[in-house]
Amino acid sequence: MIVTFLLLSLTIIATIFLARLVLAARERGQLRPRPEAMVLGAITNFFDTLGIGSFAPTTAWIKLRGLVPDSFIPATLNTGHALPTVCQALIFIKLVEVDPLLMLGCIAAAVAGATLGVPLVQRLSVRSVQAVVGVALLVAALLYAMTNVGLVPAGGNALGLGGWLFGVAVAAHFLLGALMAFGIGLYAPSLILLSLLGLNPTAAFPVMMGACAFLMPISATRFVGTPRIDLRIVLGLAIGGIPAVLLAAYVVKNLPLDALRWGVVLVVLYAAAVLLCAAWSGARETSRSADSPPAEPAQPADAD
Repeated sequence: MIVTFLLLSLTIIATIFLARLVLAARERGQLRPRPEAMVLGAITNFFDTLGIGSFAPTTAWIKLRGLVPDSFIPATLNTGHALPTVCQALIFIKLVEVDPLLMLGCIAAAVAGATLGVPLVQRLSVRSVQAVVGVALLVAALLYAMTNVGLVPAGGNALGLGGWLFGVAVAAHFLLGALMAFGIGLYAPSLILLSLLGLNPTAAFPVMMGACAFLMPISATRFVGTPRIDLRIVLGLAIGGIPAVLLAAYVVKNLPLDALRWGVVLVVLYAAAVLLCAAWSGARETSRSADSPPAEPAQPADAD
């Protein structure tokens, strides 16, 4: 019943979002997707389905190519990747076995965190959050690698969590949902956390994907109506991303467990590197701004 409820709810949310997106694109005369965005959506969403995440690589390419102004990027990411993420969740919730109560609890907590938990982290700077989460991911990747080689007792074969482990997973997803307000993706932290708590890494996929799939279309519906968005890019990301998700899902489903566990380490190291680089860049920009001398006041023109 829980799985059916989640699938039905997600389908309704995605249908409403798709109708809103198409209507807005037609009103703006932006129904024709950009081919470059379709290729970008295919590549980033393929690796997103493997657990790597799509926000960071999409942002990097958009800035490199200057596809949209920087102010358009948050709306582009949340809106363009919403439907491929829904597709991921529908596939993995249906096909991958995991405790339905754990999945429902983590999804509900992430949604609550995104809507109610944001004030808990708003007092922190984005740079501070990036640095803390980046370091935490490095430590987690080290612990998980030690588990893979037998230096730490492994417990990553469970399909559910009980007792205090269940509580830790749900509470952590509340925080991860709130951190998405800073542009910190949920996939890598969720994947490593659930794996370290003892969950089978494959079973973590419907949990983390379901959480994002419920979050993104709801927030993206608000972005669609804003002026700071290019719906040709959005449609390209979505159209290119959905077939790539189907291909990548087959790859994940058939990966040997040992290979998937080492893949988790690589995914988390990548996410940590992205966050720490962003934090370092922000710190350097702040330092340069502080060291710059104040501008000289304008001198009045001499009278003739």
